[in-house]
Amino acid sequence: MNDLRVGITGYGVVGTRRHDVINNLPNAQVVAISDRQFDDTPTERDGVRYYRHFEQLIEDELDVLFVCLPNDVAPDVTIAGLEHGLHVFCEKPPGRTVADIRRVIAVEQQHPRSKLKYGFNHRYHGSVRDALKIVQTGELGKVLSLRGLYGKSAMIPWPRRATPTDDDRDAAVWRTSREVSGGGILLDQGIHMVDLMRAFAGGEFAQVMSIVRNTYWNHDVEDNAYALMSTSDGVVAMMHSTATQWRHTFALEISLAQGALQLSGILSGTRSYGQESLTTAYRDDADQGMPREQRTTYIRDTSWNDEVVDFFDAIENNTTITIGTSDEALKTMELVYQIYCADDEWRDRFQLTVE
Repeated sequence: MNDLRVGITGYGVVGTRRHDVINNLPNAQVVAISDRQFDDTPTERDGVRYYRHFEQLIEDELDVLFVCLPNDVAPDVTIAGLEHGLHVFCEKPPGRTVADIRRVIAVEQQHPRSKLKYGFNHRYHGSVRDALKIVQTGELGKVLSLRGLYGKSAMIPWPRRATPTDDDRDAAVWRTSREVSGGGILLDQGIHMVDLMRAFAGGEFAQVMSIVRNTYWNHDVEDNAYALMSTSDGVVAMMHSTATQWRHTFALEISLAQGALQLSGILSGTRSYGQESLTTAYRDDADQGMPREQRTTYIRDTSWNDEVVDFFDAIENNTTITIGTSDEALKTMELVYQIYCADDEWRDRFQLTVE
């Protein structure tokens, strides 16, 4: 097969990172990029065509479209890509609302030859992969409960420049504006923890209670969300998604019948979440609360690369997307909105619904 011709729409931090990954792969080539930072007149340099408007990009000769845009426009651009017969990779979240992803799925079903994948790259982190393998093999017995904390100190992306550019200001505006983003820290970052909890629980959460607040940063989107959830099989999960965690933190603890898993830290561009590690505890009736433990640390983040490789492999071999499917994206979005709506005050204040 010839190299896949890739277009990227949205060329901020994530779009440029995807470009770097694709540049290092043998079977794909970025041929076109669109972003409003570029001039109205299309230009070309080093074999890449640059457009200001997505409508220009979509008419280029492409095989694959990467959508790295704010939440309000990502669903419509994803739909346009599918309608043009392209394979589409869209960053999380899939939109502002559950209705957004359902609209995309309706179009996806009309274009079965196009592959659609959503960017839930935490599934590809080494600690997560190894922990999921332990859970799925059953070597430590069934999952009993989960506790997760994912937090940072603001909703405006890092790193911040001493002199903000227009792109920085745009990022600050859209991530803290309900009209554009649809939600705050839970939808933007906490959605990764929601996705992981669904994966580790092995079933959907049937009961959800929550407290959702925006009392510190005072945007019209949440800066803290606390959730207590249970599956029909009795797996209980507690989660805190926060934008007031001054020491950036990623922590996920999984209690199992014969042991426990503790994921701590996550490798990221800022490296602010600390060393990524997985501690496995092996329960013994005589351990007196001090079980034998094994700790694995991870020094390289291959998640961005592996996620894209999976996507391109599915395209080239015409196989089914297994991680980041539209169905998984829908279920994760539904759970995010169940958390929103379980807080009656929050639900009524913003007239939210899971539908």
